[in-house]
Amino acid sequence: MTKYVFTVTCPSTRGIVAAITTYLAEAGCNIIDSSQFDDFESGRFFMRISFKPELETDLSTLTSNFTGIAERFDMTYAFSDSAERMKAVIMVSRFGHCLNDLLYRWRIGALPIDIVAVISNHLDYQKVVVNHDIPFHYINVTKANKAEAEAAQMRIVEETGAELIVLARYMQVLSDTMCKKMSGRIINIHHSFLPSFKGANPYKQAHERGVKLIGATSHYVTSDLDEGPIIEQDIVQVTHAQSPGDYVSLGRDVESQVLARAVHAHIHRRVFLNGNRTIVFPASPGSYASERMG
Repeated sequence: MTKYVFTVTCPSTRGIVAAITTYLAEAGCNIIDSSQFDDFESGRFFMRISFKPELETDLSTLTSNFTGIAERFDMTYAFSDSAERMKAVIMVSRFGHCLNDLLYRWRIGALPIDIVAVISNHLDYQKVVVNHDIPFHYINVTKANKAEAEAAQMRIVEETGAELIVLARYMQVLSDTMCKKMSGRIINIHHSFLPSFKGANPYKQAHERGVKLIGATSHYVTSDLDEGPIIEQDIVQVTHAQSPGDYVSLGRDVESQVLARAVHAHIHRRVFLNGNRTIVFPASPGSYASERMG
């Protein structure tokens, strides 16, 4: 079944929803699900609609014929085909739990993306990646060659046509230039102990303080380290009975899940930037379904 997605943001005013839904109905489209939000603080309106065409209506026609409405409401909008897989590059260092989780979800169809490359500053996961028939690129990063290494990374992104970079525990800080160039298209994951427990062994520090919740945060990368707009978060409870090693293991699990959910939201165009925050709409029916079991 052909299914399209329409996303829009614009200044909030009367008549937006009526204009959009009337347009889709007159174009022979049946709305499957719809989410909208008015931010009274910013004065912005956000909307995501999933629909199927019931007449011979293609994306280019829908897009071009919508111009008049878009201009009237000063809209930033897009029509997209839900069957088209977003191209992504995954970057990883020496912690492989998020990478392996993403590869598994991708393999069974639960994460419908096209992984065009995996980039790493270590060789630990070369065999795993190659065994998935995915190109693996080893790019060593040092203080002396950081600019050259980042230029090589961007060449891979551009040559593959990647629309998204996923930092699956990639332990290098990206430059301001790269963050700005890929603004809203780089997703990172880290523990949620910041800013309380920084540096090495945050889980050990948390254990020593007797924390009762371990969490993870996935966000868009900006030049402000670990302070970009948050996409997804989650927690797991711990007790006095857990060891620092238990904390690490539980933390890895929640990090993997949170990153996967953030990527899922992004590739299904459910995330809207709203200043330093995000609007994340619910998933469309069937978008979590896997093509096969394993």
